[in-house]
Amino acid sequence: MSNPPVFHTLGCRLNAYETEAMREMTQSAGVGDAVIVNTCAVTSEAVRKARQEIRKLRRDNPNARLIVTGCAAQTEPQTFEAMDEVDLVLGNTEKMQPETWANLPADFIGETEKVRVDDIMSVEETAGHLIDGFGRHRAYVQVQNGCDHRCTFCIIPYGRGNSRSVPAGVVVEQIKRLVDRGFNEVVLTGVDLTSWGADLPGEPKLGDLVMRILRLVPDLPRMRISSIDSIEVDENLMQAIATEPRLMPHLHLSLQHGDDLILKRMKRRHLRDDAIAFCEEAKRLRPDMTFGADIIAGFPTETDDHFLNSLKLVEDCDLTWLHVFPYSPRPGTPAARMPQVNGKAIKDRAAQLRRKGEERVKSHLSKQIGQKHNILVEKPRLGRTEQFAEVVFHHDQPEGQIVQARISGATERQLVALNQ
Repeated sequence: MSNPPVFHTLGCRLNAYETEAMREMTQSAGVGDAVIVNTCAVTSEAVRKARQEIRKLRRDNPNARLIVTGCAAQTEPQTFEAMDEVDLVLGNTEKMQPETWANLPADFIGETEKVRVDDIMSVEETAGHLIDGFGRHRAYVQVQNGCDHRCTFCIIPYGRGNSRSVPAGVVVEQIKRLVDRGFNEVVLTGVDLTSWGADLPGEPKLGDLVMRILRLVPDLPRMRISSIDSIEVDENLMQAIATEPRLMPHLHLSLQHGDDLILKRMKRRHLRDDAIAFCEEAKRLRPDMTFGADIIAGFPTETDDHFLNSLKLVEDCDLTWLHVFPYSPRPGTPAARMPQVNGKAIKDRAAQLRRKGEERVKSHLSKQIGQKHNILVEKPRLGRTEQFAEVVFHHDQPEGQIVQARISGATERQLVALNQ
């Protein structure tokens, strides 16, 4: 009797959702004795780590079929085809097709085609099963995939294809089913979430989708939206921020940098003042709003003064949760051909940003002491506030439920709830 496939997921949350969809498809197809690696391509380091992980997995699983998929497999399949440890390379489209896994047990022999990666740019639809990726206690609903923008540092459009949206009616019905199953929090997610709707009839905006969900699913207690591009935020989304308490007061922003010249060289569509103005307005509409942000350290041509503008942006935008990325060139992107910053400088600047982020988290957490929070319980003694701060409990709480507790203390990264 064969063993069920073993999955290893690298990179973004979206990959984690798609892994769950693949898990269901492989189970239905009866795939066994396989190790499936879902890779990330966001940085060169991510690809290096993927190759390292694959070698380790082959050593640990000498008799299993080793399958590599995900964004790195899509963007540079030849890298994994050349690895003796790898038996099959699947693209991002192929991994989400049930027939791929249904045919696998029959045609997986050493002489078959090792690489199955089609042109991702030809894909025009987001398959319905992509919105079925769940966490244990909050549900993740993928409403969009791909990206039409071409930031000079980013390889992701070549791994994910152009932007495609899931129709609003499909999203609403999915969320209704999730609420019926007992989920108390839903997160809308996508590669370029604020581009949702541009390819649908009437070109609706993300705010239209958010308002529609909240109106048509009144029993949904909490909704989150994942990473957004602030320059694309529409009026209805701002209205939802201002008027809908079920939309959680936490936004993760794709800012990338704090200097106008570097933003132009990145081919971003916003300037520094745009980011600051958005954050100020969101805080005015929702005073308890917190922000996370992606920031790249050491982008080509970045000087010390350019970097200081990123460092200052953390304060100017009142950012709390930072995702800091040391720049690494991706072959095939325009930024890889620009004058590069010294590796030591990149490392030092990333460290400075991370220290600033740690200071901001500690400041935010200290301000919560004595406050009451509604907390979604993820594990018996761990949950998250509406602003997404982690909370530890002294006593077991009901998993998946929302409990109210007063905050009695804080560590460097977590809040501590008063004994209950």
